Amino acid sequence: MTVQPVLRSEITCPHCGHRKVEDMPTDACQFFYACEGCQALLRPKPGDCCVFCSYGSAPCPPIQLERQGSGGGCCCH
Repeated sequence: MTVQPVLRSEITCPHCGHRKVEDMPTDACQFFYACEGCQALLRPKPGDCCVFCSYGSAPCPPIQLERQGSGGGCCCH
């Protein structure tokens, strides 16, 4: 049984701690995210495919599905 992926994730800025819940794209990686608190431009950490995997409360939907064994992996490949 496949569980539907979480489509919203709370991004936490590593610079200022600002948090915001955002909708995640289901078919593309989000490489950049501008923090509304300090205007820092966030990029994925090495080894992560997107900002949600690096700074979000939930990884991107393709990674969630991959972890369940029902997806093709990262959205950017």
